[in-house]
Amino acid sequence: MNEIHQYTRLEEAAGMLIKRPANAHKGTMGHAALIAGSYGMLGAAILSAKACLRSGVGKLTCFVSPDSYPIVQGAIPEAVFQIFTEKAPLHAYDFSQFDSIGIGPGIGRKEEHAILLDTLFSLDIPMVVDADALNTIALHPHLKKALPCNTILTPHHAEFQRMFGNTADALKMAVRYGVVIVEKGPHSRIACPNGSAYLNDSGNAGMATAGSGDVLTGVITGLLARGYDAVSAARLGVFLHGSAGDLAAAENGEESMTAGDIIRFLAPAFLRIESHSK
Repeated sequence: MNEIHQYTRLEEAAGMLIKRPANAHKGTMGHAALIAGSYGMLGAAILSAKACLRSGVGKLTCFVSPDSYPIVQGAIPEAVFQIFTEKAPLHAYDFSQFDSIGIGPGIGRKEEHAILLDTLFSLDIPMVVDADALNTIALHPHLKKALPCNTILTPHHAEFQRMFGNTADALKMAVRYGVVIVEKGPHSRIACPNGSAYLNDSGNAGMATAGSGDVLTGVITGLLARGYDAVSAARLGVFLHGSAGDLAAAENGEESMTAGDIIRFLAPAFLRIESHSK
């Protein structure tokens, strides 16, 4: 395959931006679902949710366990929460009402996640699959064949190798399975199902910190709910994420950056892109 690399720079990001209508209300700005967090990893849910809300989505519903609810509700007052239990498991919930779904950050490795992914993959809803959702697919290879077209996968290097093998190429896998693969790392590469690939032109080494990937999942999930197509959501989401990291580094340096700093600078990153949009 002849790989054609293009870049996502500020000008390209500005060209993809969907402007918010003057008559917008929360019902027209998209409704996202986020399945994230578990005991000991609730920070992943909080970071993803805050990033999703900062990405312009109208409504966000987070799915949490009963013991998690008091913690995450207090941390994210803008979100709505659905509590799942053994008697009311996640795979029995009607997800058809949502405009996008983000799943994986901090959910842990549990056998029931394979059942949930089977259910979600049967739906025609834009989706971001990250972290332990990717690890679940690696343990249940039939799920790779069930991936809906244009699903966005956001693996780091080890997660990608677990799913596809040590010698696999992301672009070939994107074409084979009809998905968008965001290879996270310096100048993250976005591999698309049509054979194109994009290198990101924002970000810095300070973003190599716990929770940074959870923030990215939230950003892209929010953009999908807003109506961006999968490739645009991935490209713009990765650029926004990196641009927020650059703004954070400009103020506080790279060495002490946290994932929360990236969220804090998402709004200025949006403003920077908007200032260059036509």
